[in-house]
Amino acid sequence: MINLRPRDRTLPLAFVSAVVSLMATFAAVGSTIPLFNIYRAEEGFTTADVSLTVVAYSAATLSTLLVFGRLSNHVGRRPIAFASLGLLVVACLLLLNVHDIGVLIAGRLLMGLGAGLASSTLTAYIVDAAPARPTWLASVASSQTVMLGLAVGAIASGALVQFGPWPRGLIYLVAIGLLLLSAALVAISPETVTPTPGGWRSLHPGVRVPVRVRHLLPVAAAVFLATWATGAFYQAFVPALVEDQLHTNSSLVLGLVFAAYMGPSALGAPLGGRFSPAAGQRIGMIAFLAGWTGLITAIATGALPLFIAATIIAGAAQGIAISAATRGLLFGTTLPDRAPTFAVVYLLSYSGATVPSLISARLSDIFAVPEIARGYAGLAMVATLVTAFAARNPHDQVQPE
Repeated sequence: MINLRPRDRTLPLAFVSAVVSLMATFAAVGSTIPLFNIYRAEEGFTTADVSLTVVAYSAATLSTLLVFGRLSNHVGRRPIAFASLGLLVVACLLLLNVHDIGVLIAGRLLMGLGAGLASSTLTAYIVDAAPARPTWLASVASSQTVMLGLAVGAIASGALVQFGPWPRGLIYLVAIGLLLLSAALVAISPETVTPTPGGWRSLHPGVRVPVRVRHLLPVAAAVFLATWATGAFYQAFVPALVEDQLHTNSSLVLGLVFAAYMGPSALGAPLGGRFSPAAGQRIGMIAFLAGWTGLITAIATGALPLFIAATIIAGAAQGIAISAATRGLLFGTTLPDRAPTFAVVYLLSYSGATVPSLISARLSDIFAVPEIARGYAGLAMVATLVTAFAARNPHDQVQPE
């Protein structure tokens, strides 16, 4: 039996520490993206090579979630948080000297391991310590801090690459500093779970969500798969797209384009709190498809302003849809449910990032990036149709545990 420690005046510190740590984790992950074009130009890496780094990152995250997704229920949130931050520090140290694709893949793989631990543990830590009001804060903070961190990392990296004194390394030193600060905050924060036996048994691969919300999984899967696939598209293919199709090689512009997808997600999420989970998913995915329509038009015409505007629309829309889907899955959860539920959420999300990226990497030698983009738009259309017709609220089919 896992018990929440008594709520006291130090619990808000745990909430802040978990949010800062999750943001720092994904800022480190996002910091690599504006450097992809530098690596392509100076080291000869191909678009397929970059796609494989995305696959390595996502596959490592998936494996970590599958094996370690429930471990923090047994050993506590803080030890796993320290492990995740430590892995990110090692990854950043490795990426300070990238001259071979193997080093880049290894660094991104370590980032995937750290992000996988953070995805289940820090998000559960956020929900454990979140204030009771407003009611949407726990789901928005746990689902959108990831997007905000990626946006912050990409913008900071793009700016430092373009204007900083050490374009290929300074951002990683900044990221290491933020990760160490996060570790210090976690060190002075209270634990929210009482360690219990069963840690070794929890390492057996497996996933579960509470029975009462299991009927929500198919639509939630459609939302997570399509939106995170698009995020992976921005990582793997937008660096080449911005340079070759939209005619700019600015690292700052590249960082801003990626941030224009991730950043508005955090702004759209509170808006989704005004709707029921089903309505929020429908509205979000319809707007997400509209954003993709604008993206395809922009790519065909080479219009960078339209591309950025459509990116912002798609980003805000995914925030509405993802937070609504997360809120539905968190309906009525108890403390032991949270880490496993977030493990499932991120398993679905990173599956959406991994599988299309792996297929696209194979196809990138055959099809041009604009054609690959149309494939991702088709995935968004299918997910929107599934959501429009099948979205349900958690109280529609409450089942006994």
